[in-house]
Amino acid sequence: MIVALAGGVGGARLAWGLAQVLDEGRLAIAVNTGDDFEHLGLAISPDLDTVMYTLAGCADRERGWGRADETWRFLEALGALGAPTWFALGDRDLAVHVERTRRLHAGQSLQEVTAHLCQALGVRHPVLPASNEPVRTIVHTGAGELAFQDYFVQQRCAPAVTGFRYDGAEHARPAPALAAALEHSELEAVVLCPSNPYLSIGPILALPSIAAWFARRRVPVVAVSPIIGGAAVKGPAAKIMRELGAPVSVLGVCDYYGALVDGWVIDEADAGHAGALRERGKRVLVTPTLMTTDEDRSALARATVSFARTLYHSAP
Repeated sequence: MIVALAGGVGGARLAWGLAQVLDEGRLAIAVNTGDDFEHLGLAISPDLDTVMYTLAGCADRERGWGRADETWRFLEALGALGAPTWFALGDRDLAVHVERTRRLHAGQSLQEVTAHLCQALGVRHPVLPASNEPVRTIVHTGAGELAFQDYFVQQRCAPAVTGFRYDGAEHARPAPALAAALEHSELEAVVLCPSNPYLSIGPILALPSIAAWFARRRVPVVAVSPIIGGAAVKGPAAKIMRELGAPVSVLGVCDYYGALVDGWVIDEADAGHAGALRERGKRVLVTPTLMTTDEDRSALARATVSFARTLYHSAP
């Protein structure tokens, strides 16, 4: 049993690979909800949807978000009425948001709604919101505090970041299925996917029960670096690291996670950092980590699982 923590495009890609190499019942994917928000009266869960669409095989691979074969008639009609169109809602994507909102208003939890949507789209492995309770990422910038989607979409990550706050995390509990997965009798490891550490993994780790689990864990935690050769494959991770004064390298990500991670999976381009990681007490696997094809995703997932199991069986 493997529990993966994911968010964003990189996390979704590795989650897809893990879903190919692990049997049903052997993988649970916990997804960030810090970027969830309400828009036009609808409950939007961007990271949950990115992971769900990727696993279902209906994600738009060119954009990296949303659904393939999308149309935009709703958004065009919305703009003609003078309504805000800064957050792109495709027609097919809109159906998911409407159904999510309807079910939430009917009293279902976010975990229950996500399970229904995944079943409808043919996703075999459980995709779990980190929490059923609201956790919202707030970005501290030189221009003041910004709600995540304001920073990420409206302002295109332009403001310089000075820090983050995860509103509601201090009182939020893990979704029941995630709490159960972390206590599974056959749990072998937790995998941190190559997601933005501040925006996708940080909100999950901010939950007190999750932090407590990491502090007392009995299985290894393996992280796949989202930084390759001093750059982020996609998204603002490298920019944020520079603005926070962190090294834009796997070492900077390692310092962010600290003692929470036991083993690091790094790209061949970063093999020169392996010694420094080992000096920090980490186990290291050097392997190709850039996922441009389905074969890349599966190969990285297979290598990561094998590495995690090696750590599990070598633990005292």
